Amino acid sequence: MQHQHSSGPHLSRNSDAQDIVTLLAPRLAYFAGVARTEHVTRAAQEMQIPQSTLSRALVRLEKDLGVDLFARRGRTVSLTPSGRTFLASVERALGEVERAAESVRADADPASGKVAFGFLHTMGSETVPGLIRAFRAGHPRVRFSLVQNYGEAMIERLRAGELDLCLTSPVPDAPDLVARRLDEQRLRLVVPDDHRLAARKRVRLAEAADEAFVTLEPGYGLRRITDDLCQEAGFKPRIAFEGEEAETLRGLVAAGLGVALLPPPAVPRPGVVELTVTGQRAVREIGVAWLDGHPDTPPVAAFKQFLLSRKGRLLPQLGSGPQAELGPHAGHSPSGD
Repeated sequence: MQHQHSSGPHLSRNSDAQDIVTLLAPRLAYFAGVARTEHVTRAAQEMQIPQSTLSRALVRLEKDLGVDLFARRGRTVSLTPSGRTFLASVERALGEVERAAESVRADADPASGKVAFGFLHTMGSETVPGLIRAFRAGHPRVRFSLVQNYGEAMIERLRAGELDLCLTSPVPDAPDLVARRLDEQRLRLVVPDDHRLAARKRVRLAEAADEAFVTLEPGYGLRRITDDLCQEAGFKPRIAFEGEEAETLRGLVAAGLGVALLPPPAVPRPGVVELTVTGQRAVREIGVAWLDGHPDTPPVAAFKQFLLSRKGRLLPQLGSGPQAELGPHAGHSPSGD
């Protein structure tokens, strides 16, 4: 095999890493194939390419690297010390590419692929397990990568390509996202069980204007809804504590540290009374969102269609309907943050 001059792109000692990858990557499998067989003709037959194509690729690879990778004896070749060193790294690199290809093919498999699914923290105890159980009745081998977070963080992960779908609240309205409203849930005013309002079943939010509130931190959807509902009721809430999880807020309420607007709990918590808010629409909408134009794998498409088919019955029935009349301690329906 004779070294031939080429007028195409070539590497220099000043070439950066991107240049090296661009020029060398297509030839690495050819190099590994010849190194394995130690015979150019046999390697060309195994890889089903013309021998001349293979020979030219090897010559150019050596020229770009500036080292001899093979010692040649006719069509038989053997690795030089430089060739053996290079082969070890090439085999690792090709192995990584092969494993990556197998992984993405497996993730896209209609029967056993993977869905990266995000949801709000308090949907994790009942709502999401129930959804996945129902979906897997018809798709028993589909796998899930589950991420719990607050709404804005999940939208960021959607945009970064780390999530396929997410359940969030409020339902986002952004030009790069597609979002569909699926359900809504009434919020309650949660007060300590020895509070002045604890004997009531219903309350106007304005009656809590002088109370200290415990809320989620800014950036959480429920915090935004709380601020908006209080403003609609004619006051700005006096924030005593901010947290990251709804059940922690219930604990703070039970300890007498304030009141809170919260969705129904997964299980009733002692020490608090949950009052239906009247006089305004104290609900939050739950929706599913995905990145506009992002192609779906078959398992993602199937789960998306499943979620859309649950419109109006996404959440456990008690406490999730817009007409539900919720008294103290009623409801077992968690939802997002």
